[in-house]
Amino acid sequence: MNLFINDIPVTIVRAIEKPDEREFNHILNAETEPVTQAKLLHRVWIKHAKYQDVDHLFDLLDTTIIPGLISITVTVDDYEDMRTFLKKKFKIIKAAGGLVKKGDKLLMIYRLKKWDLPKGKLDKGENNFEAAQREVEEECNIKVNMLDKICTTWHTYTMKRKKILKKTVWYAMEISKDSKMKPQVEEDIEEVRWMTRKEVFHALQDSYKSIAFVFDRFFKQEKEQERQSIP
Repeated sequence: MNLFINDIPVTIVRAIEKPDEREFNHILNAETEPVTQAKLLHRVWIKHAKYQDVDHLFDLLDTTIIPGLISITVTVDDYEDMRTFLKKKFKIIKAAGGLVKKGDKLLMIYRLKKWDLPKGKLDKGENNFEAAQREVEEECNIKVNMLDKICTTWHTYTMKRKKILKKTVWYAMEISKDSKMKPQVEEDIEEVRWMTRKEVFHALQDSYKSIAFVFDRFFKQEKEQERQSIP
């Protein structure tokens, strides 16, 4: 699971996947030491995490700004049980969105003083694929052709004292019509802009970690498709 809590990336994976220790600045064994704020520095790996460890970690990240913390990877012995635990702890909201390309350019929107990607909640009866296309077309006043799924992200927030876990499924898309492209102002979108790859990298400095994650997955997907197309 790729989660974002207060814009901090938290990746929960199966213990058997064994991340590369060289990627981390600090490694914690939750079986033998408590998870505390003082130990959350730079890139952190928490091993053998149980429900109570993840619960405490989420509360800590939700209520505290931790200077210097870049990302956290959590390995768990029973991945499916942990997913079930998290889904019971939060109210789940489903959303979908897209990354649209036009030749060598990519589409971003400017909303609430951040560069973002178009997305929104599923309407009743919709699936992820349908909702992603509808939201992108509505928010940017364009028409798109749907391509492959990119990834799924989860992020947490509190609304009316309820803890929310928002699941967003992301798709790659290709423009089919943008002659009347404009921002949907009622959704607080100020600008819709086609960007070069270089401009995207600059825009991501004023964006969310979850959006940077989607772009990263998209670029890796592109490279893999190019590699597979070579005879």
